[in-house]
Amino acid sequence: MIYSRIAGTGRYLPERILTNADLEKMVDTSDEWIRSRTGIEQRHVAGENELTSDLCVNAAKVAIEEAGITVEDIDLIVVGTTSPDLIFPNIATIIQHKMGIPACAAFSIEAACTGFIYALSSADKFIRSGDTKCALVIGAEIITKLIDWDDRSTCVLFGDGAGAVVLQPSDEQGIISTHLGADGQYKDLLYYPVGVSSNLAAAGTGDSRIMMSGNEVFKVAVKTLSAVAQEALDANGLSLEDVDWLIPHQANLRIIQATAKRLDMPMEKIIQTVQIHGNTSAASVPMALDVGIRDGRIRRGQTLLLEAFGGGFTWGSVLLKY
Repeated sequence: MIYSRIAGTGRYLPERILTNADLEKMVDTSDEWIRSRTGIEQRHVAGENELTSDLCVNAAKVAIEEAGITVEDIDLIVVGTTSPDLIFPNIATIIQHKMGIPACAAFSIEAACTGFIYALSSADKFIRSGDTKCALVIGAEIITKLIDWDDRSTCVLFGDGAGAVVLQPSDEQGIISTHLGADGQYKDLLYYPVGVSSNLAAAGTGDSRIMMSGNEVFKVAVKTLSAVAQEALDANGLSLEDVDWLIPHQANLRIIQATAKRLDMPMEKIIQTVQIHGNTSAASVPMALDVGIRDGRIRRGQTLLLEAFGGGFTWGSVLLKY
């Protein structure tokens, strides 16, 4: 049986760090208010001329080096993002060109904060089918360019970054199963009100900002994240005791804590980066994965459960052996 296995990981964060103290000077908020409600202490913000593809390239270079491969080995690129450089061509092709990757399938997936999970699941299927031998999978965002910096309810939450993994076929168990879901009835709880065929004239105006009903999103997120984690375990006859690390979407510390309580999962077994990264949407899970690997907590052979939840609503989980 062919499995897809993570051969290397990488992450990249823009140089500029925006602390809560910095935000206190920009909007009516406070460090105590932000920490108590979100757990966030700082976030990284892309430069004016920095593109999402630039973040992707930097993260991908690290993952490729860690995997011990070259760009010539890559035959599939899948990117999860809500903030591509352009409407078209898709950002995966831009990354392909910038990195000198030979002609291959390259596409992007827009599933909001669940984008990386959707991308990883897609690449897994390509490898399992035998169509792909080496996949580059990226989750990335420059979401701060979609923010209204006068809206204190949202501007304190988000940050920019990119995380990447290289997937290769293996006879040993890697990705065990993936579980994806969505329910469009919740669209109005979390969305961006500008699109190509809808309200395009509002782009760049005060009407183009992230719209979020925080309390309602919290309730559905906690319920859904715990359910999709349990779905992955039940599908494989496992319990949380079999999982070494839970790596959730880093949206908000309160959501992570509430999900952990619902699952009866100790916080000591959860990789947390929201404090230093903020909510980086599709980039949060792969960056948290890379953090855990780099600091030595995540080791080869351990069982990991990745999960995310985003606007749409979309959700997903990935159970894997690292």
